[in-house]
Amino acid sequence: MTSLPRRQDRAAVAGDAAAAAAAVSAPQVAPDPRAGAFFDVDNTLMRGASIYHFARGLAARKMFGPRDLGKMAIGQVLFRVRGAEDADRIDAAREAALAFVAGHKVADIASLGEEIYDDTMADRIWEGARELTQAHLHAGQRVWLVTATPVELADIVARRLGLTGALGTVAETSDGVYTGRLVGGLLHGETKAAAVRALAEREGLDLAECSAYSDSMNDLPMLSLVGHPNAVNPDAQLRAVARQRQWPIHDFRRGRRATIIAIPVAAGAGLVAGGLAAGIAVRRHRAASLGANLADRGRRGLARAPGRRASRRELPSRRSPRAGHAAG
Repeated sequence: MTSLPRRQDRAAVAGDAAAAAAAVSAPQVAPDPRAGAFFDVDNTLMRGASIYHFARGLAARKMFGPRDLGKMAIGQVLFRVRGAEDADRIDAAREAALAFVAGHKVADIASLGEEIYDDTMADRIWEGARELTQAHLHAGQRVWLVTATPVELADIVARRLGLTGALGTVAETSDGVYTGRLVGGLLHGETKAAAVRALAEREGLDLAECSAYSDSMNDLPMLSLVGHPNAVNPDAQLRAVARQRQWPIHDFRRGRRATIIAIPVAAGAGLVAGGLAAGIAVRRHRAASLGANLADRGRRGLARAPGRRASRRELPSRRSPRAGHAAG
């Protein structure tokens, strides 16, 4: 006669079975060390110019004056109204923004960057673009931001979004303090492509297996460098190139506007409908109560004077039934 397994044996068998089931139901994603993705930030990952939002935050903290912020606003208007970059103005605005940090400690600016991201930037991330970054991560690929924004701020955005890292404009420092000068200039246009190429060589990436995302024709060198270029919220020139070369086009601007507009409208419609329903119910209740009170007064008046016709003041108002009917 076969004896039953001991309790310890049954526990071991159950544990092995549970572990095997977990391994089958939740397989690990194999890393893909040869492929990666590169995302522009301004108008690709985030609405508007990140450096302008950063400058706004610095201005709010009295780091510089409104006139300087006004210079930044020029670039932001171009982003929001035209959806494209004006290279000269954007570069001038970014140069000026980097000059504002001259004399400040790197650690202090980085700390302010964390606050500014939470205050003015986090809610400007395109949800569709965020999903694209996550799709690459879930496929086991590394994801970098590539932006003319100062690398310290770019690093904050990348870290908050759970990305691998960031390539950004490097500002010169001395003893932990910004000098107001740049190391090699802004990361823009051809310079972005050079940075991506250098990173790919350092990290062992195969650019033919990599992807890149941007909204601007200025980033055509970076897009042309990889095997899988993508246009995101593209300006007119980039959209034309993407269509000609049959690149994927992702446009999140209409969906974002629809969301912003539709949610309050839907909520407002619900409130109006709820208010009307409540108003109708209140009017019905008041009309019914008024009719009952008037009828009761009429009965009491007749009871006090038997044999006497009720006066007009003692009779129920002829308007009451109409009020109740109208409320229905």
